Amino acid sequence: MKAWWVLFGGLLFLGGLSSCQQDDATVVYEEGTNAYVNQWMYEQMKRYYLWNGNLPIATDLSVFPKDYLEQLRHSNDPFSYTIHPSLPETLSKTLRGKFGFDIAFINHQGQVYGVVLYVLTGSPAQNHGLSRGDLITTFNGVAVTSSNYNTVYRELVQSETAIVDRVRYDPQSGFSNPVHKEIGSGYTFGQPLLKRIIALENKRVGYLMIPHFDTGMAGTFLQAFQEFKSQSVTEMIVDLRYNGGGDIASAAALSVLLAPQIEPGNLFIRYRGNANGGTVSQSFAEALAMNESQVDFTTLRAAHPELQRIYILCGNRTASASEIIINNLKPYMEVITIGEKTVGKDVAGFPIQDNRNPNKPGWILYPSIYKLFNANDQGNYSSGIQPVIEANELEGLAVLPLGDSEELLLQKTLQHILGHGNKTTSPKTISLPLSHIDTEGIPLVPLAF
Repeated sequence: MKAWWVLFGGLLFLGGLSSCQQDDATVVYEEGTNAYVNQWMYEQMKRYYLWNGNLPIATDLSVFPKDYLEQLRHSNDPFSYTIHPSLPETLSKTLRGKFGFDIAFINHQGQVYGVVLYVLTGSPAQNHGLSRGDLITTFNGVAVTSSNYNTVYRELVQSETAIVDRVRYDPQSGFSNPVHKEIGSGYTFGQPLLKRIIALENKRVGYLMIPHFDTGMAGTFLQAFQEFKSQSVTEMIVDLRYNGGGDIASAAALSVLLAPQIEPGNLFIRYRGNANGGTVSQSFAEALAMNESQVDFTTLRAAHPELQRIYILCGNRTASASEIIINNLKPYMEVITIGEKTVGKDVAGFPIQDNRNPNKPGWILYPSIYKLFNANDQGNYSSGIQPVIEANELEGLAVLPLGDSEELLLQKTLQHILGHGNKTTSPKTISLPLSHIDTEGIPLVPLAF
C-alpha cells in the first residue's frame, strides 16, 4: 500500500517493471514488437486492475496492443483503454472532440433528424454557424432514417469532415433557414461556464452550466458563487447534462461550495481497489488539495450560499466526476436530479505509461483501478444513476438554448422549486437510442494522491 502512495504523490508513470505473462518469466521479447508491449500491459493490469483476479491465464501476445487490452478487460468494464501518442488511430474519436458538437436523433412524424444538443464555444461547429436546436437531415450526403442513423453516426465520428444539411424550427413559424454546411475537424480550447440568476416569485435561483471539470476550476467556481451569495440565491441548479467528468479536485471544489454545514475533515470520497490498492478515503479538504493549490477549503466555504438542497440536470452524457457530484453530495444535502439516467462511470484510475525506453515513451494504459463510494458507502451505480424526476429534453422539435427559463429541463426544475409539480405532456417526438457509446471519450477520474 505504501508504494502506491509514493507513486501517486509524484504522479509517476509506471513502466520500468520487467516481467512476463503467466509463468514464462524467462522470455524476453524484442523491443518494438506487440509482445514486448503486451507483456508489459499484462503485468500492469495484474498489479493495478480492479478485476485483476479475473484476468485470463492464456492470451495472444502477438496482437495489436489496443486489441490485446480487449482480451483483458472484464465484462463489467467498458471504460479501460490504451493509446499511443504517436499513433493517431489509437486516440479516441468523438463528435465533440473533432467538430465541437453533440447530437441526438429523433423521429418526428416519420422524419428522422439529428438534433444538435450542445456546441462548444470557439469550435469548428460554432464557427460554421451550428447552434443548439438545429435539425440535421443529411450527414455527408446521406439522408438520416430510422434504419441507418446509428451507421451514419459512427461514420461521422470517423470522418474528418462533417457535411450537413441543416434546418431550424420554431413552434410558431415552423421550419426555416435550410443551409448546407461543410465543417472541418479542429481543436477546441476550454469552455466557459454559463451562469444566470433567475428571479422566481420571492426566490432567487442560481443556474450554472458546467461543460467539463477542467483542472484548476476552484477559482472560477469561487467567483460564480460569490455573486450567487451576494445576490441572495437560496436555490441552486447545476446543469451537468453534457459534462463527461474531469478533474476530481475541481469537482471537490464545487461540492465544498454547495454542501451545507460541512467541515474540512468530513469524508468526501472513498476509493476501493483490489487487494494491492486497498481502500483510500479522502475528506473534502484532502480531495480539494490533490490538484488545487490556489484556493483552499476555508476560502470556498466563505462563498457558500444558504442552500439546503441542490437541483442537478443530468442525462446520458453525464459521467465520471459529474456522477461523483450527484452521489457524494447525498450524505450532506438533498440532491434532486432531473433528466435522464446517467452513464454509470463509477470507477477511477490514473495513467500508466511504458517508459522502459526513456528516449521513446511508449503506450499509455488507462485502467479502471478503483470503485467510488460516498461518505455513507453508497456507490455501485455502474448501470447509471436514475433521476429523481425523469424528463427527456427532446419531447418536441423545439430545443431552446441552455439557460433559457422556458428550456424544458430548466422549466421543469423551476416548476418544482415553486411547488407546482411538473406538467406532463405527450411527447411529439420519439428519441432514437444510439447503440454505441464512446466510453473512451469519457475520461477516467484522474487520481493524484
